[in-house]
Amino acid sequence: MYINTTGYYIPKQRIPNSYYTEKTGLTDDWIVQRTGIHTRSRAAADENINTMGLEAIHDALPRLPYDIREVDLLIAATYSPYDTVGTAAHVAQHHYAIPHAKAFTLSSACSSFINALEVVEGYFAMGKAHRALIIGGDKNTAYSNEDDPKSGHLWGDAAVAFFLSNERIADTDAEVLEVYTEALGTIGKGPESIQLRPRDGGIRMPEGKDVFLQACTYMPQNALRLLTHHGYTFDDLSYFIGHQANMRILKNIATSNSIPEEKILSNIAELGNTGSASSALVYAQNRERFQAGDLVCLSVFGGGYSAGATLIKI
Repeated sequence: MYINTTGYYIPKQRIPNSYYTEKTGLTDDWIVQRTGIHTRSRAAADENINTMGLEAIHDALPRLPYDIREVDLLIAATYSPYDTVGTAAHVAQHHYAIPHAKAFTLSSACSSFINALEVVEGYFAMGKAHRALIIGGDKNTAYSNEDDPKSGHLWGDAAVAFFLSNERIADTDAEVLEVYTEALGTIGKGPESIQLRPRDGGIRMPEGKDVFLQACTYMPQNALRLLTHHGYTFDDLSYFIGHQANMRILKNIATSNSIPEEKILSNIAELGNTGSASSALVYAQNRERFQAGDLVCLSVFGGGYSAGATLIKI
């Protein structure tokens, strides 16, 4: 499986930590020390996963080596759909007049994008698709409770688009060596750890400590699983991109696995936790940084619990 190109969209507005000092009394120093977040991206009132997804696709199109109408599989990876019937995948199909494609949305909290990547891999393996588009992203601020001192200050908005093929199309294509996902609903606090109940408080993270501990365990564990399977170690990695939930988690993973700081890519300081976009968004933002032969690992952890990783050779 190959990544043909990527695109992304990040809303212009940034919300500083001082905004939450007024809301919950949390100081800038407190938020930075515990999360690494300085600002977070916020979508406008008329923006949502559909509009942001279309913008991310638009950003990718100049580098797409084939006509977008050749896409035969569209997947939206999100837990904050604007419409649960006419999904972001269907909106993209309609907007770009893509005929006869399969289109649907899947959700596995913040690991949704990696799950979508594995679904694409399956469709390719079965011969039921040849060109795929994943739209990943969330408008977290449509559901976040800004008065919640536990997690109201964490969330940002963004979208990312990945175009993939079952065979190499151009010399610049990156190869997805492997994708791995797992459901972890039986560990720790499981499904009660993070919640999104629109009529009952919106997005909440009542078990933040447990989330931190599990993420610090499973993100490096799944990265190592893929590295070992392909004869690599953490020393061979060019870049590690973890889910952008908390800078302390990323630093813990780096320290515990002796990964140099310059190999850890992140955007959480500026954008906050962008949910389903997260690690894929960091990858797309750094597309010009990567060089031929680089080895990049994305590893994620989401509520529910869920986790996954992918290993990419540039």
